[in-house]
Amino acid sequence: MDTLVMAVPTVEHGAAAWRIARESGVLDVNSPYSYLLWFREFARTSAVALGADGVPAGFVTGFRRPEQPDTLAVWQIAVDRGQRGRGVAGAMLDHLTARLATDGVLRYLETTIAADNTASHQLFHSFADRHAAPLKREALFPEELFPDAHGTEFLYRIGPLGR
Repeated sequence: MDTLVMAVPTVEHGAAAWRIARESGVLDVNSPYSYLLWFREFARTSAVALGADGVPAGFVTGFRRPEQPDTLAVWQIAVDRGQRGRGVAGAMLDHLTARLATDGVLRYLETTIAADNTASHQLFHSFADRHAAPLKREALFPEELFPDAHGTEFLYRIGPLGR
């Protein structure tokens, strides 16, 4: 991971983010256009891990909740297959939250995780532990709300941060 640089994404990183999401095998993959748009509109609340060649090895997409501007909602986080197991996802989350905390706008982090996504459950529990922040988990979207086969999505709310 020493060769990776954490950065604010640009639209040029959108295609790689789409590829990483598609190859993850667990994310709901959005259209390629949505990743371009996301990195245009929500770059400040997102992050990429760039290899020495400048190609993204991972990404986090997030946004500040309009009704709770001190809360970062993480939409997706994924790491390229060749970089998994090296702490890249945690490093991207730490980078992003530190950047937003410096701006004085971050107190809470939220995300939703499907019941069977063990890696994400571990990632966000680890994040809460590293930041000595409380973590609350509750069912947010039960499976019967989805029009296709999809398990319950659990809301993780971590914070307050920076105590």
